[in-house]
Amino acid sequence: MNTTTKTALITGASRGLGRAIATSLAKRGWRLILTARGEGPLEAVAVELGARALAGDVADPAHRARLAELAASAGGLDLLVNNASGLGATPLPRLGDYPLGTLRDLFDTNVLAPLALVQDALPALRERGGAILNITSDAAVEGYEGWGGYGATKAALEQLSNVLAAEEADVAVWWVDPGEMRTVMLADAIGDESLDAPEPDGVGEILADLVFNRPASGRRRAADLAAGAVTGGAA
Repeated sequence: MNTTTKTALITGASRGLGRAIATSLAKRGWRLILTARGEGPLEAVAVELGARALAGDVADPAHRARLAELAASAGGLDLLVNNASGLGATPLPRLGDYPLGTLRDLFDTNVLAPLALVQDALPALRERGGAILNITSDAAVEGYEGWGGYGATKAALEQLSNVLAAEEADVAVWWVDPGEMRTVMLADAIGDESLDAPEPDGVGEILADLVFNRPASGRRRAADLAAGAVTGGAA
């Protein structure tokens, strides 16, 4: 993709993988619209990258409407990165004990909000031959004890992505398992063990390359992309 005049909207961009993706795209000349809940950290990233920023919760319809207005004022959108995500109840409970109200809220954040953003962005993405990058997890496909709530939301996001890829011929749709990274979310989930995980910067570079190379829509694992094991077609 020629990135000279491309614009991307990235959620959860104040830290972790979202910030890493934003940094990698900025180095490739992308214009960026960034959002996250923490205004201070988000503004710091926006200043560093020369991006536009709007703090708020992607589960809030009013905030999504403001993001849509911001994208329109930027002249349209070429890439939507649904990276913002909640972990759910902690310490991670077994499904037999999972608080259903918390799970409902988690689906709002991890499934419904990304789909709502997709719906807002699709007209521009169709017109500009754009792309959607949804960040998922190996918890979507593996049966890890304690990860049932989070994993169920990511499994739902993966299937939404799968169907979107079948329905939207003019838009590339990738859903990516980034692998274990040293993030606040992982630390909240498993504690100090996360200190052994790699920083997300490398995955940010891998995903920026994915966008640039624009393979066919499909599921991807960052580890496979790094190894050159996936070069095109649905994974």
